[in-house]
Amino acid sequence: MKRKKYLRQLKHKRHGKRLLLLVAIFIAAIGLTWGGVRIYAQVAGAPPITVPSASAFVDKDGEKIGDHFANERRYWVEIENVSPFMIDALLSVEDHTFYEHNGFNVKRIAGAIIANIKSGGKAQGASTITQQFARNLYLSHEKTWTRKLHEALYAYRLEIFYSKDDILEGYLNTVYFGHGMYGVEAASRYYFGKAAKDLTLAEASLLAGVPKGPSIYSPIVDIDKSKERQAIILALMVENEKITEADKTAAQTQEIALKNDAFQDKNNAPYFLDVAWQEASEILRKKQMDISEGGWVVKTTLNQKHQEAADFAVANRMPEGELQVSFVSIEPKTGAVTAMVGGRNYSDSPFNRATQAQRQPGSTLKPFLYAAALEKRYNPLTFLDVQQTTFTFDGDEKYTPKNANDKFAEHEISMTQALALSDNIYAVKVLEDIGYKAFRDIGKRFDLPIGKANSPRIALGSEEMSLYRLTTAYNRLASSGKAVTPTTILSITNNKGEVVYEYEPPEEVEQALSKADSFLVTTMMQAMFNPNYNDYAYVTGNDIAPYLTQDSYAAKTGTTNSDQWIVGYSPSITAGVWNGYDQGKNLDGGVTKYIWLDFMERVNAGKKQSFKKPKGISEVKVEIKSGKLASRSCDKQATVFVKNHDVPTERCIKFDIFDVNTWDSFFDSLPSSILGAPPKR
Repeated sequence: MKRKKYLRQLKHKRHGKRLLLLVAIFIAAIGLTWGGVRIYAQVAGAPPITVPSASAFVDKDGEKIGDHFANERRYWVEIENVSPFMIDALLSVEDHTFYEHNGFNVKRIAGAIIANIKSGGKAQGASTITQQFARNLYLSHEKTWTRKLHEALYAYRLEIFYSKDDILEGYLNTVYFGHGMYGVEAASRYYFGKAAKDLTLAEASLLAGVPKGPSIYSPIVDIDKSKERQAIILALMVENEKITEADKTAAQTQEIALKNDAFQDKNNAPYFLDVAWQEASEILRKKQMDISEGGWVVKTTLNQKHQEAADFAVANRMPEGELQVSFVSIEPKTGAVTAMVGGRNYSDSPFNRATQAQRQPGSTLKPFLYAAALEKRYNPLTFLDVQQTTFTFDGDEKYTPKNANDKFAEHEISMTQALALSDNIYAVKVLEDIGYKAFRDIGKRFDLPIGKANSPRIALGSEEMSLYRLTTAYNRLASSGKAVTPTTILSITNNKGEVVYEYEPPEEVEQALSKADSFLVTTMMQAMFNPNYNDYAYVTGNDIAPYLTQDSYAAKTGTTNSDQWIVGYSPSITAGVWNGYDQGKNLDGGVTKYIWLDFMERVNAGKKQSFKKPKGISEVKVEIKSGKLASRSCDKQATVFVKNHDVPTERCIKFDIFDVNTWDSFFDSLPSSILGAPPKR
């Protein structure tokens, strides 16, 4: 009996020792695991808690014109700039023991495990705010044990290296509130049209319910369910002694005005901002910085008055339908892009027709062809026969260009008149005379694609290009031939307020064309607004000329079957307009010149300006038809500019006994044998 009792006692002792050993092993395993986790956390270091935030764009005067988001719409705010009601509401519903635990709520985890075992899956979560923040920053939202393990590790590292306020601030700025809004600031502005620091208890408690299920509890999606969720949150706030019953009742009965339409911080000049974003991205990339990090303040060249003028001109002139439009304006001296329109409606189509669309420019290339001609002994009063002509090239290929009205002049015309009328025979004859190499050389200097084929068609703008590129080339003419490069960026500041880039104009800018030749091309382009040059056709600016209030406009139009262009400038601004259909349908009529007119008149109003005549240039008055020096009795006349050595020496003679110039011309034309030798002095 005693032996049996002894054996039983021995057996119990053995079981007890085994149990103690198992417990010791279990505790040691936990200790080793915890130690391993601690070592891992220390080695891994502090996980980064920065997230991409909005980059702000301002105009040339520092006024905000829009923002840009790398992936998500968010505005990072410090915890001090968040309403206490919002903080208390989120803590009450998401993690009321946040300031007490070390990243995990053991009681909630145990409850969730039991619930998940009963449901046979992962139906219930137990994430603290720290865990949610870790998930928002580093992980996906899939419901797997692997993801939960990584979430726990990240949460532990966050708790080790950051303060509770840092973690809470990060959470407030990363939690998703639906409709593309991340963080309390973006959500507050979206739903209520105000900053997060100004949220009332009613608004905060309504907003705090959204993260549970944005597609269900958004007040925009379902206000009734949103209010039900709000009631739960207010009750929890009372339970956690954050508010009183009276506060709860007042908040539940308060009328809340949703102002999500007011939030839409609609960017001014959205097409311009896309171009500025790309340029800023490239600038930062060269500095080994990443624009997607966000938080940048980008100061642009946008002139809001110019943008308003462009937007007004487009809205005022564009007819209903599918006709599309693009517009660009650039300052000649600086290359600053001051306004841009890339289409009728950015929301409908963000495709930027000013920079991305490639179309045939037509006759807008002629000023550059004639610039090349000026370098090859031509001058504004060089006359050519422009009757209908068939040209032969590449051996036996024939080309018979036509003019817009299918008519031709019955007499010679000058280069100035040819440009004013946009005569195609003159252009092709000039190209054949000066050669393709000369034209391509000028194209290279102005960064214009002329075309590789030795075809006379390239004189009439057969090579596709963008409006932005073409307007840039015209801006070089406007800047007295300097190869000015356009820019949309003045400076870039990082999220610490440090200026990381500031535009500095180059000390020297190459001449794409001499000042004298640039001036002559400019004055020839002014002729398109002078009805005295009307002939077999009207000058191309004849219809808008009566509405111009300034003489200092130079421009050129271009027309193809599916495109209409006008690009031109005053001494202070260059502007280009294109009209056409995205699918290239034929055009019937257009508003291109009127859009240009409206813009130029608005931005140049009240300015006294003129193109500065360089040295070596003379101003003369000539008879348009002959190019000879004018007298009172001559036919239609115009003032032209030529190089000093190209000043006409002959005067047109139409007898008028009252015109002194006529008598001078008459006697000058007589041979010296009739007049006798000049008197000796």
